[in-house]
Amino acid sequence: MPATTSRTAILDNALVLARDGATTVTLDSVAQASGLTKPGVMYHFRTKEALMAAAVDHVIDRLEQTLLALLPEGPSAGVERRMLAYAEWALTSEIDGADLVMFSDPRLVDVLTRKWSDRLRPWLEIPAGTPAPVRSRLLAVRLAAEGSWFADASGILPLSEDDRRTLLAWVRDLLEPLS
Repeated sequence: MPATTSRTAILDNALVLARDGATTVTLDSVAQASGLTKPGVMYHFRTKEALMAAAVDHVIDRLEQTLLALLPEGPSAGVERRMLAYAEWALTSEIDGADLVMFSDPRLVDVLTRKWSDRLRPWLEIPAGTPAPVRSRLLAVRLAAEGSWFADASGILPLSEDDRRTLLAWVRDLLEPLS
């Protein structure tokens, strides 16, 4: 198996373990799930922290691919368009518990959530000096998107398809005056 394929398969298996929650994500459990030895996993990821950081990047890479499909100019687009793309991603994509990988190890949660924040900041940051009424609308859109995302990822009261469509229409209405 080529190194990149093996690396991707290892990350996919780590995310399956994180999503299912039946087994703690360790170098050993990921090795077993991947059909490798622990040294085989460590060839790609020297430590559990390196493995988990790469898993966070793997999730965000997929998220960014979707965001770029929705908004090809990416983070350089205006903040209103970035927030709309983020809401469209959260309300129309398949999201599962693997997205919460940054919370899977209490000892690494600070490092992993910082990585998550650093990677998403270019997409979600509202420029300094944005007037309060505009900032409030943008924050409402972001929090609606993140609420839907978390409900789906955690399985706690996820929205129905009708509610998703209604919420996305509300988001568009909320952002329209800003365009």
